[in-house]
Amino acid sequence: MMIHGFKSSNQDFSFGPWKVTAIKTHIMKSSDVEKLAEEMHMPCLPEMMFGDNVLRIQHSSGFGIEFNAKDALKRVNKHQGVVKVACAEEWQESRSDSEHSKEIVKPYDWTYTTDYKGTLLGGNETFNVVSTAERINTEKLKAREQIMFFEEVLLFEDELHDHGVSSLSVKIRVMPSGFFLLLRFFLRVDGVLIRMNDTRLYHEADKSFMIREYTSREDKIGNLSHVPPPLYTEPNEISQYLPVLETTYEKLEFPALSGSENAAPVSTSVPNA
Repeated sequence: MMIHGFKSSNQDFSFGPWKVTAIKTHIMKSSDVEKLAEEMHMPCLPEMMFGDNVLRIQHSSGFGIEFNAKDALKRVNKHQGVVKVACAEEWQESRSDSEHSKEIVKPYDWTYTTDYKGTLLGGNETFNVVSTAERINTEKLKAREQIMFFEEVLLFEDELHDHGVSSLSVKIRVMPSGFFLLLRFFLRVDGVLIRMNDTRLYHEADKSFMIREYTSREDKIGNLSHVPPPLYTEPNEISQYLPVLETTYEKLEFPALSGSENAAPVSTSVPNA
């Protein structure tokens, strides 16, 4: 469970042509949450909704990318798919005495699972997103280097009525050689499953693009009996035990150098067993 600092902060950090903005403020008021849920055609939103929190990376010429809760929730399935219904029923059976079990049969994804990868900024002059065979240089990231700026921003969290957790957070670190960002959706439904959707964004200062890697992992709790249960609550630890279901590798090319064609992302999917 994350520790929540409710002290509001608004930070800007500039380096080269880039500016990172990290805004952290209070949980949305329930009246605002209800209004937003109505606008988004969802029965309800996460109990801890940080609708005004944002992490933004913007170039001096205007293009960039930001991460916010509202856009992330737009990617939530409004009508449960087969897997979600099966999962909900399984969870409902294991929690038949729970008040929440009556609620989860509404036609929406009560886990708030999202495949959000960020919101592109800049109107007509924005990144050109193309599929790529390039990968994030993890060796370079492991090198000891001065961290000029670090911030983590929580976008939403829900405890699924004390039967697990669903959360979305984003963190960034800026080094002299570039920056690295991780957006992580983490879901644990006790007794049912663990799911992680990670978006990694890496920019090397001398390059005219960023690399964006998206990885979706998931497994049923029943398949994780070999993993010590304390790790179930540690995303960094449990990730290595979860099978990869989907990966997408993209290059976000800067607009001045981008071609006119948009290629679809390379995506490899494994059917959900």
